[in-house]
Amino acid sequence: MASHRRPKQPSRTRVTVLTTAAAAAVVLSANAANAAPSEKPNVDEVKSKVDKLYEQAEQATEKYNGAKEKQEKLQKEIDTLQDNVARGQSDLNDLRDGLGSMATAQYRTGGIDPSVQLFLSADPDDYLDKASTMDQLSNQQVETLKKVQEKQRSLAQQRSEASEKLEDLADTRTELAKKKTEVQGKLADAQKLLNSLTAAEKAALDAKQAQASTTAKTAATSGSTAPASGRAGSAYGAAQSVIGSPYVYGASGPSSFDCSGLTSWAYAQAGVSIPRTSQAQANAGTRIYSQSDLQVGDLVIFYGDMHHVGFYAGNGQVLHAPRSGTVVRYESINNMPFQFGVRI
Repeated sequence: MASHRRPKQPSRTRVTVLTTAAAAAVVLSANAANAAPSEKPNVDEVKSKVDKLYEQAEQATEKYNGAKEKQEKLQKEIDTLQDNVARGQSDLNDLRDGLGSMATAQYRTGGIDPSVQLFLSADPDDYLDKASTMDQLSNQQVETLKKVQEKQRSLAQQRSEASEKLEDLADTRTELAKKKTEVQGKLADAQKLLNSLTAAEKAALDAKQAQASTTAKTAATSGSTAPASGRAGSAYGAAQSVIGSPYVYGASGPSSFDCSGLTSWAYAQAGVSIPRTSQAQANAGTRIYSQSDLQVGDLVIFYGDMHHVGFYAGNGQVLHAPRSGTVVRYESINNMPFQFGVRI
């Protein structure tokens, strides 16, 4: 006879879990359907974020410039040391060769007692002359030994110094690569934000910046501020000659510039050498703390960490290389936090 059994009922716990999961899925779906779409940042918000990224990129750029300048200086010092070591080693070899020749000569004549050599000599006067020469050679040998020792110490010191500078150079190159990556990352982030704008929004933003630059140029060139003179005037004139040149981080002319690249290049055209970075340029001359005392051609330092520099253009305007995506142009001095001027 067949066994009749009641079908197994589902576990009450399992039913409860399934019901709870289903309910949660329904709630999540409803929330997703009712959630407002993420709002796209407006032009002003994008500009604010982009400006901040460009500022951070420029901070890294000036550190990059400092590391690059240090690298070039170290490389020159290392090259000089290595050249000196090579020449010193050649001199040392010559001294050793000379010392060897003297030793050989002494060995050849040192096997017979000097009195016997005099007795056997066919020409006593000639022998006495040679004996006198041997005494001189002995004294010369002592002096040569001293020179050898001095040269060895000098070479050891120079090799040690070169080795230390090579280690410093390796660290500097690592720092240089790090700052380059940091700059590139900030610029890529800024470009990504800019790409989120429509063509019309980009055009409107560019037009606004162009108008501001035109207004600044008009104020700088038609005001009452006396024109620059002397070497500052020559440097300022050089900067004016490259208006419109693109900003490129790490560039110092003649066709592209970053902020301190422009100022150092312009002063070089005037025959004046100033440091490469904005921080170093801040200490290159006499500081002017009042904007009212600035003269055309003075350097103008911005931000608390002094990571930006330009030329004072008169009437509250500056001529500078602002940031990536722009060109050498005029702007209001009030666009950035003014620190002080520097008169070279």
